Amino acid sequence: MTHGRALALYACAFAVGAVVMGFEMIASRYLYPYFGGGIGTWAGLISTVLFALAAGYFFGGRLVDTWPSARLLVISTAVAALYLALIPVAADQLLQATMRHAGDGPGAILLASAALLIVPLTFLGALSPIIVRLMAPPTTEIGRVSGIVYAVSTVGNVIGTLGTTFILIPTIGSRAITYAFAALLGLVALACTLLRSRAAA
Repeated sequence: MTHGRALALYACAFAVGAVVMGFEMIASRYLYPYFGGGIGTWAGLISTVLFALAAGYFFGGRLVDTWPSARLLVISTAVAALYLALIPVAADQLLQATMRHAGDGPGAILLASAALLIVPLTFLGALSPIIVRLMAPPTTEIGRVSGIVYAVSTVGNVIGTLGTTFILIPTIGSRAITYAFAALLGLVALACTLLRSRAAA
């Protein structure tokens, strides 16, 4: 793998890490009018995020072993981007329907969090094992490459959390940020498409 291609994949891991934690912070804003901002809401939100990432890590690893192609990166980011782009217009209806049918207790919080987060974060969680597999064909390098990928992604998590909380939310608001995250993921999907095209050339 060329140095430029490796840097591009690390940049994708960073961007996805930033979106994952940034959108977790934004999801709390969508939930707040319906479920408040107490510890119960945050427990449901964080648990949902962790479950979605665990599912993404598991299924991403299984898929890339069966189908080791950069096309998986394109598909995963594109699906997540499309889902995020729909949330600003659908969130209120989803959350109102959740309250009508499930109330406002712990089960309803988990259901509402799942409606917002499970699909995009599962697809985004799949990206880390996919990137590791695509970058480290020699078995001896798996540990080193996986360590770098998860470290870069986690730095993205930190930037996404702090940037979203202290800069983006006070400046542009939740729905605009969601669209911005969807656009960023769209750019990542495009970048992965270009990487795949060059690799095939």
